[in-house]
Amino acid sequence: MVSAIIISIIYSVLKKDKKLPILNPNSFSEELVDPSIQFNKKYHTIANFELINQNGDTITQNDYPDIYVADFFFTTCVTICPIMTEHMAQIQEVLKDEPRVKLLSHSVTPEIDSVAQLKKYALKKGVNDTKWNLVTGDRKQIYDLARKSYMVAKDLPEEQAYGMIHTENFVLVDAKKRIRGTYDGTNPDEISRLLKEIEILKKEQ
Repeated sequence: MVSAIIISIIYSVLKKDKKLPILNPNSFSEELVDPSIQFNKKYHTIANFELINQNGDTITQNDYPDIYVADFFFTTCVTICPIMTEHMAQIQEVLKDEPRVKLLSHSVTPEIDSVAQLKKYALKKGVNDTKWNLVTGDRKQIYDLARKSYMVAKDLPEEQAYGMIHTENFVLVDAKKRIRGTYDGTNPDEISRLLKEIEILKKEQ
């Protein structure tokens, strides 16, 4: 009888739903974290934003009330960005019937990536406008989001390039605007892990 109870307890513990960690600035490599938030150990959330998408519509956090995956790219990139975009398109396809999960790609060259340029790119890559926004806008706002909210960029002196090197990372964000995971957007195995962890997060929300 006692052993049956123990087995039952062990089974219930093993069956208990897994939860994803909540990531804060101190969870990341120092080179990815802006010094102003480097020692923040909790309560980190994605800052409010106001950007323009491929259709010329204003996009804010109100358009992302639930789970979303974010990344940073630019349309003229010929190295990692095409792979990242292809993987985002795969995620879009897998989750096409899941209204709770959306995608958000920020251009790091807003001076080049106009609304018209983003629209051309979106059409070429099969972007579903109801699921996935490609956004441009104020350069400082985008870079602050990359460095101070998502932790996906290495800083550079302002006179070099655009002052920032974006990484290949995809970021999983929950309904409370907290980071719940980061993934190498060029790695198919990491995309599989991301899709599994989205399912975990959906159960938690």
